[in-house]
Amino acid sequence: MASMITLAATAVPDHLRGALTRWLLEVTPELYVGTVSARVRDELWDAVSNCTGDGIAVLTYPAPNEQGFQVRTAGHRRRRPIDFDGLTLIAFTSPPTLDESDNERAKPT
Repeated sequence: MASMITLAATAVPDHLRGALTRWLLEVTPELYVGTVSARVRDELWDAVSNCTGDGIAVLTYPAPNEQGFQVRTAGHRRRRPIDFDGLTLIAFTSPPTLDESDNERAKPT
């Protein structure tokens, strides 16, 4: 059975954005919505998660749980979904910091 999905894809390659518009409507830049089957949803997500590169992607779709939806993420991000007694919560990670080796390279000579 088909269900509505939302997919946010930030800083992803143009070819991926074009592929997404074949199946979904880009309602605002980098935000896609549409009604697709579970098989199409999973195939789209495989393509997105394999091509994200330095970008970020978040997929939400209906699921038979307390919240009524499931969340998938791909790419480097500060927000990470975690399971807390059956509920999906969003955990924030600390921003990346430069380690000592990066500091040495950043110093002017």
